[in-house]
Amino acid sequence: MKFHMISGGPKPVAPFSHAVETDGFVFVTGQMPDTPHAPGVLPSGIVAQTRAVMENLKVVLAGLALGLEDVVMARVYLTRFKEDYALMNETYRAFFAADRLPARTCIGVTGLAYGALIEIDLVCRRP
Repeated sequence: MKFHMISGGPKPVAPFSHAVETDGFVFVTGQMPDTPHAPGVLPSGIVAQTRAVMENLKVVLAGLALGLEDVVMARVYLTRFKEDYALMNETYRAFFAADRLPARTCIGVTGLAYGALIEIDLVCRRP
């Protein structure tokens, strides 16, 4: 098993690795909608926060020589499920090829770190 911390990656909000790799699978910790340059500062609204989370995930994946095309499963956590689900879906979908959408679970939660509206974690498979 390999435990990865990505240089220049998002600042962890708790004690965890950016990703853990085992048997060709890479489990990427849920990312928040802040940036590595401004930890805890969140953009306004679900569209901007979804984009920020996806960009943070891309930074972690790039540090592992992976990309969104290697994602096999995503879990999305939303604090305002009813209000934000449709716009989040529209924003999220734009990051993946239409014929290569990963399996996904979307969960409504009561709270996230920093008061974020969204968090996404991933499971990837090395090619």
